[in-house]
Amino acid sequence: MEEISFKHTIPLQIRFNDVDKFGHINNAVYFSFYDLGKTEYFASVCPNVDWERDAIVVAHIEVDFMQQIRGTDRIAVQTSVTSIGTKSFDLAQRVVDINTNMVKCVCKSTMVTFDLIHHCSKPLTEEWVTAICEYESKDLRRKK
Repeated sequence: MEEISFKHTIPLQIRFNDVDKFGHINNAVYFSFYDLGKTEYFASVCPNVDWERDAIVVAHIEVDFMQQIRGTDRIAVQTSVTSIGTKSFDLAQRVVDINTNMVKCVCKSTMVTFDLIHHCSKPLTEEWVTAICEYESKDLRRKK
């Protein structure tokens, strides 16, 4: 993954049922880690979102698994918005070992803003774009 500054980090709790019979985290569980990271990112960066009307949905996602995570590891998910379009934005995320800072896996996704009332995609509000750019300390708008 290209050099990305991850300002948003949250620790993760590994649950008993996250661990498979080999003693490591099942790869399907990683997606719930990334979902939690996205949710917490937007709750803290864009706090005035009406989640009864607005949503963000995954349009594309890809994950590279680099190191296994064991049930006893202490991990965190890091999230960063890397670019913003009219109705979509790109996220970079990774799960890291809290003790060693070793990257366990990386995720790239494209998210689309969605109107839950009219059931269609919608443009990102200027409030969201401004809040994200200020948080990330750079203009992330895609050039046309």
